[in-house]
Amino acid sequence: MKKVLIGMLVVLSIFALASCGKKTLPVQSSSAAPAATESKAAPAPAPQSAAQSTAPAKQVEELTYAPGTTLRMATGYNSKKTGLSFDPDVAGSGITLGSTTYHAGELKPTWVEMEKRLNIKFEDKYQGNSATNEFNYWKDRLSDVDMLSGKAAELTEYGEAGKIVNIGAYLDSMPHFKAYLETNPIVRLSITGNTQTGAIYFSPYFDGVNDIERMPLMRTDMVKKLLDGEGAFTAAKSGNTAQPKYQPYMPTSGKVAVDVVNLNGVSVDQIYKDYDAAGNIIAKMNAKGSMTGVEAVNMLREYIDKAYNGYYGTERSNLFIGQNAAWDADELVALLRCVVANAYTLNGTDTIFGLFCREDNNMQRKVDMFRFAGHLFGVRGMESRRDYLYVGTDGDLHDARMEKYAYEAMDRMHAIAEEGLISKSYIDDADENTKKMLQNDLGFMHYDYNQTQTIYNAASQGILQPGEEYMAVMVPVARWYDGTNPNGVYMRFTESWRSVKDEAWGISIEGVGNNKDKLHAALALIDYAYSDEGQILLSYGPDEFIKHKADGTYETFLFNGKEMPVIADVTYELLQKLTSGNYTNFARQYLGSTLSFVKSQAFEFQCTEGAGKIGAGHISTAIGLGTIKHPLLSVNKDNMWYTSVPTILPLTKNQNDQINTYTEIGSTTGNFSQNKGKTNYFVEWIMNGPTHAGFMTPAESAETVSSTYHGKQNLALLNNAWGKLKSYYDSNH
Repeated sequence: MKKVLIGMLVVLSIFALASCGKKTLPVQSSSAAPAATESKAAPAPAPQSAAQSTAPAKQVEELTYAPGTTLRMATGYNSKKTGLSFDPDVAGSGITLGSTTYHAGELKPTWVEMEKRLNIKFEDKYQGNSATNEFNYWKDRLSDVDMLSGKAAELTEYGEAGKIVNIGAYLDSMPHFKAYLETNPIVRLSITGNTQTGAIYFSPYFDGVNDIERMPLMRTDMVKKLLDGEGAFTAAKSGNTAQPKYQPYMPTSGKVAVDVVNLNGVSVDQIYKDYDAAGNIIAKMNAKGSMTGVEAVNMLREYIDKAYNGYYGTERSNLFIGQNAAWDADELVALLRCVVANAYTLNGTDTIFGLFCREDNNMQRKVDMFRFAGHLFGVRGMESRRDYLYVGTDGDLHDARMEKYAYEAMDRMHAIAEEGLISKSYIDDADENTKKMLQNDLGFMHYDYNQTQTIYNAASQGILQPGEEYMAVMVPVARWYDGTNPNGVYMRFTESWRSVKDEAWGISIEGVGNNKDKLHAALALIDYAYSDEGQILLSYGPDEFIKHKADGTYETFLFNGKEMPVIADVTYELLQKLTSGNYTNFARQYLGSTLSFVKSQAFEFQCTEGAGKIGAGHISTAIGLGTIKHPLLSVNKDNMWYTSVPTILPLTKNQNDQINTYTEIGSTTGNFSQNKGKTNYFVEWIMNGPTHAGFMTPAESAETVSSTYHGKQNLALLNNAWGKLKSYYDSNH
């Protein structure tokens, strides 16, 4: 009954979304379905100074400052194009956005508007670097800037050294920021630099918050072509599957119950994977050995019919791509075998690749393959908010690199690669990317961000043709050891959950000096950024880029249970014209929004192509109805396994210095780096197997990291800091 009531509440919130000038479909978010509504209130923000903000209940120091106070800002995202002011490469001889033409060196629209609302002047000192390099440029000349970008750990270290302002001391004067932290306890813990004083040395940045981040993406038209319809599958020409290497992950007998969202999107069905009736598809295929693509498809079709007792009918593709999808790793490998062996049917050639990455020769993207492996095989820590950490059922931090299960998952991925089901360019570290894979019908599936990758569905891109579709699909069913059952639980769980990023803005003590106007203006800027008005401005840009009704109020739609503005037609036109529909590039390079603080996904959602909205909507509905679980931005005392890892831990300088000596597992240059041009042993294992010195069996590999690479000592220091955070939380709740 509870699930039915939830479903009824969800269906009441489904309406037509008015945005982006596209035909829109009802799509649901994790809390409710984004849908167009008319707001009875007037949410459009009015210009408001810090001194005019609603005062806290108790008497506190007001953040007053002289009108026109100037802040020297060494702040931006990661390049000269993504700063507060227009770069010549972006502005050219002048760029017209809406009713105004901007030139190189002038503030972008968001920051022009921020000057008006807060009565502050911004002097752009940003050098156009990444957070670390920007901080390194200024760290010995902090008197020259008032606010600067940096990594959270760097800002905290310098804060403890008395060089960065402790904004935690001013929380009572920052009602919006304080309320935000009280609502999100893990955020508060993630930014606590000193658990004795409660110090906070930076304003947290969220690239979206409390929402799913990456998703499996699939050529759904290919799945339909192979699996749907009456009778047997036939093909004019097919290849053969490779000799099997991959072995069953799921059971080979018995039944597994799975909760799925019904196709209507408002209720939950419990279905069964009946291995007694159908057998395990991988075991059946492996027993057959190499076979034709036609045989493989028909074997998979028969398996789906029997294993699910006809639940999917002739639309067997819904096992993988439907709102009611229930696929697991074994079923995916069986599908990949069918895809690769039926290249001629799917693209008219003899070659098609199963899994690939956005850029197959870029380590920053190649790591998505082991992140996906974590989802396929139920391994925590593969897509952590920090390094490879997760909170165990015992409440302590654990490191996936020291657990054999992670390497067993890599072994399974290597077996998939050995069968030719992972792109050759990934294995060879060759230049290949999503755009070319989709344009040439060479790639079937990868794991990535929805909006930036499904944009290739747009007709204006000229990548996918009519009838072709690339969209997000449900996360897989896997066995997760969440502590509720000693034998594990078969369920859907995503570790890809948005929280605090490790880039931030801090206030320079030497910069503001004894000038209270500067200090208060900087604090007021941070506080305003976490107000409802500030979050809209810093995500959408000024009012000109938001759609209004006749009475001057915003047109809104329901997103994650909250009324959010609809973007103006001019916004959609400009982002298509200037950045080919890439929302993030348009926001950062042209509007000057989403550079820090809270980036709302409501804007990005509206600029997602139709197929992208459908897939994301399926996943969001499943999250909302509880059939996909995820980490929580709260301290879950009932089961700490579901507590999100803090992005930042309050390590002392001595602890950081000690950790920096453990170079083999360093986050930037070690053997598990996720940076471009670096080495990652998980990726190497997928590509080549356990070929590295000391990396033999999964158990031996875990022990190598634990002992030889000082993983045990590293984890002890991290748990020491985590213990302080837990104690700090307990003493304040």
